[in-house]
Amino acid sequence: MGAVLCVDVGSTFTKALLVGDDGEVRGRASHPTTVATDVMDGVDAVRAALADGAAPERTLLCSSAGGGLRVAVVGYEREVTAEAGFRVGLSAGGRVVHVASGPMVGADVTALRADRPDLVLLVGGTDGGNADVLLHNARRLARARVTAPVVVAGNADAADAVVAELEATGRRFTVTGNVLPHIGEVAPDGARAAIREVFLRHVIGGKGLSRGRGFAELVRAATPDAVLRGVEVLAEARGEDVLVVDVGGATTDVYSVVTPQGEDAAIHREVVGPVWHARTVEADLGMRWNAEGIVEASARERMPLPDAVAGHAARVAADTGALSTSDAEWAADEALATAAVTVALRRHGRPAAGERPRPLADVGMLVGSGGVLRHAPDGTAERVLGAALADHGGGWRVPDRAVAAVDRDYVLFAAGLLADVDPARASALVGGLSPKRG
Repeated sequence: MGAVLCVDVGSTFTKALLVGDDGEVRGRASHPTTVATDVMDGVDAVRAALADGAAPERTLLCSSAGGGLRVAVVGYEREVTAEAGFRVGLSAGGRVVHVASGPMVGADVTALRADRPDLVLLVGGTDGGNADVLLHNARRLARARVTAPVVVAGNADAADAVVAELEATGRRFTVTGNVLPHIGEVAPDGARAAIREVFLRHVIGGKGLSRGRGFAELVRAATPDAVLRGVEVLAEARGEDVLVVDVGGATTDVYSVVTPQGEDAAIHREVVGPVWHARTVEADLGMRWNAEGIVEASARERMPLPDAVAGHAARVAADTGALSTSDAEWAADEALATAAVTVALRRHGRPAAGERPRPLADVGMLVGSGGVLRHAPDGTAERVLGAALADHGGGWRVPDRAVAAVDRDYVLFAAGLLADVDPARASALVGGLSPKRG
């Protein structure tokens, strides 16, 4: 296979990498995402910028345009199967916009419809356990004016009965393994694959982002799903646990791929066990749209930001297209980024009530991503990540011996797209993030 063009059709920018057969980045390009016309216009623009007289052998896309993948979770108990579904929905690259628990009534269906999910993840019960709520909710969804496809990932013993309910009204659905087959054990892989399949088959085309120009056929995953897959490639290539924090304009996402050791690898006491390949999304932490959220979150974490930084946050939240140019503006952006990264990692690593903390102390590599870290003046990203690795008062297991790196070429999404079609190229691509230890 020759050069492969990997494209992320984001909500704001369409970004592309041309990856050679040796995993080398041969070129990169960016263009505003053309949602107002046809997203393929932006794809064509980055393709043309990187063509250099020859078309790539293959083009692979991921997308978060049009709001990305909006997931509703319908479960049994809020702290058990609904929580498991929430975690799995995030790990599959979804933005979880609604969580319902218990037997749904009319008001619950109305609330779910109001949140306009692209997909409903229906969960409930451990395998062989109580199936009453799962069947009740399947019946409700089957008869509700909810057109989103349903991924069924609940009590496996009740799957046939759930299928009968959904088939009776012609609902679109996919059945996969239970996300919580046993108490304390979350099994995300089946649901993650099913959500990806439904996203590609139903959601991308349904958003009306392109008018029959091959967009739906080119897309392979939701962008966060591709990034998590890329983090998995990086962890495998390095042979160690990896933690990634992606600071965006609206949210800050954290990805971790860890292999539990010792007591963490044993049977867990908590009702909902951990997802070891995980993503969390902090919707109040963003460098532009939610800059003021960073200020508020920092105050709650007892690390208040100076008034000058708070003033800068208010200005950029009012003008989300603002770019920092002066030293003072960059200093304020650095302070906001440091706070966003630190707070997001604290939330990712700290234990919920009754649970063990996520085992991050042995993480070997912390990777920073996002425009503020890629484009900031020299030394900024290193200071931002260094502050997080020294955050010993934050209530999480700080990996203070980790190597810090910045995904300056934005290779993780591309590695995720390549992982299943050309694993050797994907591994070589992430190898450029940083040198090996020693």
